[in-house]
Amino acid sequence: MADNLMLDRELLQRYDVTGPRYTSYPTAAQFTEVFDAQRYRQRVEASNGDPMPRPLSLYVHVPFCRTVCFYCACNKVITANYRRAERYLDRLIDELDLQAALFDDDRPVEQLHLGGGTPTYFSDDDLARLIDAIAERFPLADPSRREFSIEVDPRTVDRARIAGLAELGFNRLSLGVQDFDDDVQKAINRIQGVEDTADVVAEARARGFHSVNLDLMYGLPLQTPAKLARTLDAVMAIRPDRIALYNYAHMPQMFRIQRQIREDMLPPADVKLTLLIEAMERLARDGYQYIGMDHFALPDDELARAARDGTLHRNFQGYATRPDLDLIGLGASSIGQIGDAYMQNKRDPEGHAEALAAGRLPIWRGVELSADDRLRRDVIQAVMCRGRVDFAAIEARHGIVFRQYFADALMALQPLVDDGLVTIGRDELAVTERGRFFLRNVAMPFDAYLAEARGERRFSRVI
Repeated sequence: MADNLMLDRELLQRYDVTGPRYTSYPTAAQFTEVFDAQRYRQRVEASNGDPMPRPLSLYVHVPFCRTVCFYCACNKVITANYRRAERYLDRLIDELDLQAALFDDDRPVEQLHLGGGTPTYFSDDDLARLIDAIAERFPLADPSRREFSIEVDPRTVDRARIAGLAELGFNRLSLGVQDFDDDVQKAINRIQGVEDTADVVAEARARGFHSVNLDLMYGLPLQTPAKLARTLDAVMAIRPDRIALYNYAHMPQMFRIQRQIREDMLPPADVKLTLLIEAMERLARDGYQYIGMDHFALPDDELARAARDGTLHRNFQGYATRPDLDLIGLGASSIGQIGDAYMQNKRDPEGHAEALAAGRLPIWRGVELSADDRLRRDVIQAVMCRGRVDFAAIEARHGIVFRQYFADALMALQPLVDDGLVTIGRDELAVTERGRFFLRNVAMPFDAYLAEARGERRFSRVI
């Protein structure tokens, strides 16, 4: 059944402001170096002492790529010197030693995600070495409970490598595509064939992967509605379980490699909006459910099921299905969450390695949530993941009177009410069908830190 997307061009233009993506609240802009390795140890110790300690999720950042994509805003290292990756893996294992020593043995790893960069930059042997190192230091959950995912550049793998990933226990796959058009690929320095991508997906399915995601982008240089439509034709033939349709945020002042893309190569604002509208309408017609914030899934995918049953969660990897895990970040720049605290490792591989060589956790910064932070995080998660805020549930959990505490936020939402994007009743706030694409706009009035960032280009545009 086609998803009921109601996309209004005038509203999309009017609400195209900058704002956080809310993979956390507070966002990383509020992380400070006051939160250090000692604070981290205290947080882990407290979490071990919980009556029901939370299972674990591990995120491993692999920053290496052999070639650079000009649109990329990720933390990456471009190198053909594989010895750098070998040294980095040695440090990751050192980090695993330090982290594993902190956690009690009754906390199994239920989720594992390798991101990058390009995790498949590692050779098969070194990927096996990493997975073995994790299994030797942490208890792994029963296979039926494991969600082990990896981001893959299809240009770096073949069917044999996908089979090898399955043997290592990976059961979810995410592939970068962006656009299949030749001219667009040349402009972003990423040449990738449709057939090779389709082969990777076919092998993943043959090997029993539970879910396959393809990443697409709109607003890329030389992209036109006709070109993106042809890309979507190819993607629909592949029929992935999930699709992420990201906005290309051109921020060359922050990401130097984007200076390789000339401004006059980018689609004008009205064309970019057409790209978005037509792509979203196409995905909806072809049976994909809009989860929120760029993400689509087929109705029987676990992400779509989580959206329907109210268990959808948002974390540093985007939308997820498990809200009840503590997250350990491993590798340069990775972010973790232990209870009501977020923490981030040193961003550069050199700083990461230096700390570990000295026997220290490479924690760089973080934040411990106040009572107000926890309250606002619950409200923002409810908006972003369920499109509904139950006032009584928030009041019971946090001991506040919702309408009094958030009087300013509710007043700021009045224009969205007038535009039919949200309703505010006696007992709840609800995002309408018309407002489903504006979740960030609905969440932002509840963010106590946004005023501090006014006038700064910290965040991407909503559209």
